[in-house]
Amino acid sequence: MTAFVPTRTDDSPHTPDEGRPHSPPPGRRAPRISRLPRPPRLPRIAAADLSASIAVFLIALPLSLGIALATGAPLQAGLVAAAAGGLVAGRLGGAPLQVSGPAAGLTVVTADLIQKYGWRTTCAITVLAGLVQVGLGFLRVARSALAVSPAIVHGMLAGIGITIAVAQLHIVLGGSPSSSVVDNIRELPAQLAHPQVAALSMSALTLALLLAWARIPGRAGRILRTVPAALVAVAAATTTAALAGLTLPKVDLPSWRSHALAGLPEGPVLGIVAAVLTTTLVCSVQSLLGAVAVDKLTARRPTQQGRSDLDRELLGQGAANIVSGTLGGLPVAGVAVRSSANVQAGAVSRKSTMLHGVWITVAALLMVPLLELIPLAALAALVMAVGVQMVSLHHIRTVTRHREVLVYAVTTLGVVVLGVLEGVTLGVAMAVGVALHRLTRTRITRSVGPDGVHHVRVRGQLTFLAVPRLTRALHLVPSGAEAVIELDGSFMDHAAYESLHDWQSAHTNRGGSVELTGRTGARLAEPHVKDDDGQSSHCHCRPWTPWRNHHCESPDTPPPGGHPSGHQLASGISSFQRNTAPLVRGELARLAREGQQPSQLFLTCADSRLVTSMITSSGPGDLFVVRNVGNLVPPPGVESGDDSVAAAIEYAVEVLRVRSITVCGHSGCGAMQALMNTEPGGTQTPLKRWLRHGLPSVERMAATDRPWTRIAGRAPADATEQLCLTNVVQQLEHLRAHEAVTRALEEGRLELHGMYFHVGEAQAYLLTEDPSHEGAEEGELFDRVAATALDNAPA
Repeated sequence: MTAFVPTRTDDSPHTPDEGRPHSPPPGRRAPRISRLPRPPRLPRIAAADLSASIAVFLIALPLSLGIALATGAPLQAGLVAAAAGGLVAGRLGGAPLQVSGPAAGLTVVTADLIQKYGWRTTCAITVLAGLVQVGLGFLRVARSALAVSPAIVHGMLAGIGITIAVAQLHIVLGGSPSSSVVDNIRELPAQLAHPQVAALSMSALTLALLLAWARIPGRAGRILRTVPAALVAVAAATTTAALAGLTLPKVDLPSWRSHALAGLPEGPVLGIVAAVLTTTLVCSVQSLLGAVAVDKLTARRPTQQGRSDLDRELLGQGAANIVSGTLGGLPVAGVAVRSSANVQAGAVSRKSTMLHGVWITVAALLMVPLLELIPLAALAALVMAVGVQMVSLHHIRTVTRHREVLVYAVTTLGVVVLGVLEGVTLGVAMAVGVALHRLTRTRITRSVGPDGVHHVRVRGQLTFLAVPRLTRALHLVPSGAEAVIELDGSFMDHAAYESLHDWQSAHTNRGGSVELTGRTGARLAEPHVKDDDGQSSHCHCRPWTPWRNHHCESPDTPPPGGHPSGHQLASGISSFQRNTAPLVRGELARLAREGQQPSQLFLTCADSRLVTSMITSSGPGDLFVVRNVGNLVPPPGVESGDDSVAAAIEYAVEVLRVRSITVCGHSGCGAMQALMNTEPGGTQTPLKRWLRHGLPSVERMAATDRPWTRIAGRAPADATEQLCLTNVVQQLEHLRAHEAVTRALEEGRLELHGMYFHVGEAQAYLLTEDPSHEGAEEGELFDRVAATALDNAPA
């Protein structure tokens, strides 16, 4: 949302003639003044971006070398890819805080390509994959890539992690890995029986520091952990090997003059096409999922960055792959480890990512003698640890909870045994099979109760595949009998609905009765049941209902006992405990541990038709909500006898540190109607005493020097709607007068928003300053406003 801000951005007064060139006196020629060119301004770099870029660089440098080692590529290729990912993807990508470079998820794919086609053709495949990514970005299909089941993605990464860990284990032990995972596993016992002590000792030191660095207790641990564990582990192993004089294979960075660049692809056409598609798939999915993960990490941070533009991110990743492949670098993708480190280090813009690419370039050109001291065993241990971490127990528990462990296992085994593309294909096939199995696994039973009522229970999704069994069960219900159809599922397709509805109509016409219930036993109102006149009867269940497993009960049929309100409350609580609580328990438990951290204060009316979570698409912990009759904000200093609103404002701004306050009015507000219809004088009831805080809104609307607010280009329908809109503007002025709000606005950490919700149209409007009203002074900011519809505004 956009806060109300003045159209002028300068602080100095000016006249209408200001800025025009002055004419010379008559008869005199104006002197010609030559303007000197302004020196180019250097880009400003925030201190947070500078420190974050150094932290990411210290992590990326050893990892880039290690991943290049694991693929069998020239070690310089890892540095080229890291520099291209930082500079190109960082500048062009749509996820400003995501850090790109050579990723562990691409290790197996790249190693296989180098083994089959050689290094120069692998670089050409990287360039072609980048071109495909650019094309996909222009086609704007990035969001569709997220439709891949998470079980497949996690299984793919787990399979790649196992492959990396098994291969690097041979180098840790002082040997050389084979190209096949099966061969590496077969040769592992012999390698374990004859390890090289020097390589194993340096690898053990590296692994020990990687594990222990994050567990150093106390204040000293917090200070030491500012240095990345990967850098500490590799530096310690390098120093120890140099001081001990150990003879070990070390990093070999040949001269840049002999660096191999991309060549024309050589090999079978179908093989090259499959390689390009595989590289594109892995790079794109990993980068897009990484961008979404970065959005989650930054969701509660007060950064200026919005949500990632995934199509632009795909374009940026494609451009980075083109540059990296052309210059002889590894394939590039978004890297979770570096991205999370970038966010945790406090980066606020894409400059941190680009600076990390600059540092990588400087290191590759000036630090070659220092890098060549690093033992390969230390890099292998580092990459092996990364591979082991890719097999996440959290992901395994998640897919198990969602009953997709079979998809995860098939994908993982397929990647390990057959390869990435083959494993992902098997995973997709298994996911489709599981989905079809769930759709077809529908249990339909029929029973007769002691009262003679026939019960037909449907367990599972009701699709056209289950229609024959449903029809068979329904036809066993005798004509004229009472029937209860219990639907325990979240989906019913058109064929099943038509079959059920046709049988219900026929059974009712023969004198029988049919009642549809959900799993809780609550009666379901039908969405489109027509009466004898062909008109649709009133329905209390609507397809927009946002909550899960919602069941409506007609108020015309009170439950036994004659206490409809109490029954509805108890039924609602029971439904929450059964259906909703298991879904939100984990999130609420986290909020209970961490406390509430809402981003905005939402002040609205107590009207029962306003469901704040629905119209704002928010959930637990998102909004700090204040509701009262008429969404009124008593001005400070007024003796109202009720400080609840002022207390909520002070608590939200000073304690919770919310970043915005929204005042939301709505159509058909009873409080505004009461303000217009109430005669002055009379008995001062609590309602009248409260509504006096809305009298300034009535006076504001009656002022002849202030035009009425327009709503989406039209005038308000009537005086009540105009008062509802004017009241929002007036309450925002009351809000500005509160000391805590004034101070937060001056500090630039708070925004104010006005919102109007039309109940009958189910349409939200944002109040903005009328663009036709130029030159408004500070006191006139809220006098001329327009309500703009939020049809397609992002959530």
